Amino acid sequence: MAEKAKLYYFDGRGLMESIRWLLTVAGVEFEEVFLKTREQYEQLLKDGALMFQQVPLVEIDGMKLIQTRAILNYIAAKYNLYGKDLKERVMIDMYVEGIRDLMELIAKHPFLPPEEKDSNTNLIQTKAVDRYFPVYEKALDQSGGGYLVGSQLSKADVQVFEVVLMVEEKFPSILSNFPQLQAFQTRMRSVPAIQKFLQPGSQRKPQPDDNYVKTVREVLRF
Repeated sequence: MAEKAKLYYFDGRGLMESIRWLLTVAGVEFEEVFLKTREQYEQLLKDGALMFQQVPLVEIDGMKLIQTRAILNYIAAKYNLYGKDLKERVMIDMYVEGIRDLMELIAKHPFLPPEEKDSNTNLIQTKAVDRYFPVYEKALDQSGGGYLVGSQLSKADVQVFEVVLMVEEKFPSILSNFPQLQAFQTRMRSVPAIQKFLQPGSQRKPQPDDNYVKTVREVLRF
């Protein structure tokens, strides 16, 4: 039996959540070490585990991997979630990098000063509706196979689905004018691993709260 991957991060979404999603879809079991104190973080630094003094950190296949994109690419390539050739791979990367821009707006939101949150919320909605969702709506319409790229599930599908769910948490009716994305979401929810991950008690993390923000600030000192 393969050894479980081990994830070092905070008990919240942040940069690790996409990794949790992709590992889940790949069928890779993982355990988590939650950073709760500055001392834990400093011990990782002392041990030389954090190449650039940053988390996430993932131990997998005898390696200690850092940098979110590198980790996601490794998982996708190993578990056949990265297209069948270079042309599909570059399209997957384009779609992922696009949705990452929207994801970053969402991820930084809990850390903003109160007076900036309303404008950031409006920005998330505007960019989702005007810039990002139309791209994925068109891609799904043209693909004809239910996936963003090619004829099989890829990390692009997983990450777009993850972000769509996060945006819906803030704006429940935001997909009303995007029928292809609605159908895509229904298909993704039917994937057995995703069905399980969406159930209460899974390793999926809830929306960040004040305690999560406080812990991150204390551990990283910012």
